Amino acid sequence: MLHSTLQSLCHQIVVPHPQSVAILDENKLKSTLIDQLIEQAVFGEPEVKPGARWLIWEIAQEMGIYPSSIHPYYMARGRKLIPLDRTVPAMNIRGLTYDTAQALFEVALETKSQAFIIELARGEMLYTDQSPAEFTTSILAGAIKVGYEGPVFIQGDHFQLKSKQPAVPEAGEVEKISHLIEQAIEAGFYNIDIDASTLVNLSAAKVSDQQAANIRYTKEFLNQIRSLEPAGVTISVGGEIGHIGGKNSTLEDFTVFMTGLNQAKEVTGISKISIATGTSHGGVVNPDGSMADVAVDFDLIDQITQKATSGYSIAGAVQHGASTLPEEWLSKFPAAHAAEIHLATGFQNLIFDHESFPEELKTNMYSWLDEHHQAEKEKGWTDAQFHYKLRKKTWGNFKSELWHLPQETRNAFKQTLSAKFKTIFEALNISDSQELINEHTPTIPIHKEIIDFALELPKDTNSNGLSD
Repeated sequence: MLHSTLQSLCHQIVVPHPQSVAILDENKLKSTLIDQLIEQAVFGEPEVKPGARWLIWEIAQEMGIYPSSIHPYYMARGRKLIPLDRTVPAMNIRGLTYDTAQALFEVALETKSQAFIIELARGEMLYTDQSPAEFTTSILAGAIKVGYEGPVFIQGDHFQLKSKQPAVPEAGEVEKISHLIEQAIEAGFYNIDIDASTLVNLSAAKVSDQQAANIRYTKEFLNQIRSLEPAGVTISVGGEIGHIGGKNSTLEDFTVFMTGLNQAKEVTGISKISIATGTSHGGVVNPDGSMADVAVDFDLIDQITQKATSGYSIAGAVQHGASTLPEEWLSKFPAAHAAEIHLATGFQNLIFDHESFPEELKTNMYSWLDEHHQAEKEKGWTDAQFHYKLRKKTWGNFKSELWHLPQETRNAFKQTLSAKFKTIFEALNISDSQELINEHTPTIPIHKEIIDFALELPKDTNSNGLSD
């Protein structure tokens, strides 16, 4: 039963049915109702949130906006039916999600782009205070607001196992990832990156032994994902062979991993592979707070993509930690035939370092870090390094303050983000990708019940907050 608060808001604009809605006034829906619904979906009372999220899901379905899997597109790329010089950006949105989604979909409409992924990592869910259900809802609301139509690729980034010793997950980690997978799929995450690279045992002499635990648990989670897929959907699943920020991956790592993963394969396999090429999550920050230069092995990206497509018919190599690289490097990834790159911290930096960001609010956020996260300050770090590396953890605690900043301030952020999204789309050669997506990626209408959205933040997620 839809809560009376939502019934009142929807009056003469949207009519709810048991598993669908009818839109009576699309103009009022976009101008006012969607703003009210997303407010209730994020900040409403517990008895109101599930209904608001359900309404937004069903409104999106009615408007031709579908959470989808990019798996068919990646399989087409693996068969070289799609040019390899197109790189899909996977973009982590840590906060101001509704506003950021609007900016992103506006650029997508302008550039006729659809080959992009919107994602949230396991750790980000905790420190940004965004459950999978809330995240999906905010993304869909942004698409509704600006009139976007088509598939929306929402991805679970770094569903990563924590480990304190080589090849062995911490107690309870497998169960936590398994539960998170269930929750994410229920919320419309039809793209999931399994990250068992933390289990790679570099002390072992043979690469097969190094990758053994990674292969075992990737296969286990892959089987679970396949068992939970909605009818007609093949979820895009990614694997990872090298811990980002550690030792660079090799072609042998990849072939050993794929051989082991495909051995006695009973289900559809992965669509892409994440590799370590020299980058790190969030970039490397100098003592003064500026970004340090890093080296990226673009030849390695190309070698593994060529092997991935010719030998295994999957999309290719995935680059993490790319958002803080020099902007002029973006075009090097399509040239190196990267299938996908992950971008996160750069968007955060555009907001936190924006000239319109209120100084008083930033001071309060940094003071909160000093008080609550001082134990995470590494030896030798300056305050600038500490605040830069940890400020991502302020998103959740200051979520309401950021969400309710003056419209003028948020519009300034959106304008800057829009320019960045456009630069990314052009540099990665995904402008005008709508036709390719439509050709290779079917959209599947999926209707839900209100109870499906009574999902809150996963318990005891990875507080390290691994993302790009």
